[in-house]
Amino acid sequence: MFRRLIFEDTATLFTIVAFITAVSIFVSISWRALRMKRPQLAHFENLPFATSTPAARHDADTTA
Repeated sequence: MFRRLIFEDTATLFTIVAFITAVSIFVSISWRALRMKRPQLAHFENLPFATSTPAARHDADTTA
């Protein structure tokens, strides 16, 4: 009976630690994103469009 109580307390402890870890990671990523400087933000906004993929170049060549 006592082992079950200790296990339930341990499971609760692990759940709380996992929740605190997840919240701290989320808060740190959010804080870092909110404090980002404008030039870095502009760089990240245009990042997907900065490189052209082979498929995009091939489509541009055939339509032109």
